Amino acid sequence: MGEVTNRLAVDLCGIALDNPVIPASGTFGYGREFAEVYDINILGTFSFKGTTKDPRLGNLTPRIAETPCGMLNAVGLQNPGVDKVIEEELPNLAKIFHKPVMANVSGFSVDDYVYTCEKLDQQPQVGWLEVNISCPNVHGGGMSFGTDPAAAAEVTRAVKAVTAKPVIVKLSPNVTDIVSIAKACEDAGADGISLINTLLGMRIDLKTRRPILANTTGGLSGPAVFPVALRMVYQVAHAVSVPVVGMGGVTTAEDVLEMMMAGAAAVEVGAANLVDPFACKKIIEDLPAAMDKYGISTLSELKG
Repeated sequence: MGEVTNRLAVDLCGIALDNPVIPASGTFGYGREFAEVYDINILGTFSFKGTTKDPRLGNLTPRIAETPCGMLNAVGLQNPGVDKVIEEELPNLAKIFHKPVMANVSGFSVDDYVYTCEKLDQQPQVGWLEVNISCPNVHGGGMSFGTDPAAAAEVTRAVKAVTAKPVIVKLSPNVTDIVSIAKACEDAGADGISLINTLLGMRIDLKTRRPILANTTGGLSGPAVFPVALRMVYQVAHAVSVPVVGMGGVTTAEDVLEMMMAGAAAVEVGAANLVDPFACKKIIEDLPAAMDKYGISTLSELKG
């Protein structure tokens, strides 16, 4: 087994991973449900549910709509709040997952991000802080932090000032020039960049003539977004010198290889987990054969 683990090993911001496969935030909860069906310690790591300063009930239902080759979601960051996560979820997680976990953080003001990141940075189980800047900036007129390079840099700088662990900034694809935002985050001290978050979309119910989602619009994920995600990962990985975590429609071991060839240091798998709870396990198990097929001896040689 040692040799196999070695072939798949990668490094993310100075922390060794047994493999590059990481369930994406919001598709894996805090690990408990998946730990009931397989040993989640086979994962490289996972990014836990988007956590905010205060508890959130999320958006009204319906929150999910199906689309060809994907799905729309407008869950609205439902979570128990950072204090509850630290008191309840992390101790439970320690029993089932024995590797550093990626803490995904969301906020609606710079102060929100600072508060939540500072608290999670102090938790021994947390290896990386994945800072989702796709949230609406309540003090900035509701425009997302991730659509403006200056706002993205401001969040990055503020979080870096209160944390010691690697900060990976998660970017929204709903922008004209994702490279300028990635560079602004890197210049402000980001240790890594992860992308893409979901693409904005909507569906209409022909019978009621109303949007299917209570929120009107939602985030499109699934295989439909893979080519867009790959293009953005490629652009960003070639423009910044920090590691890039690629995600967006990844469903197979081949998709992981493609993302890594585009420049990703590690790869997150999102919607696929909702379709098949064993998706990440299967991808990890399929990687050695896929590597053999394409003449890849180790994943670490692939980068870009």
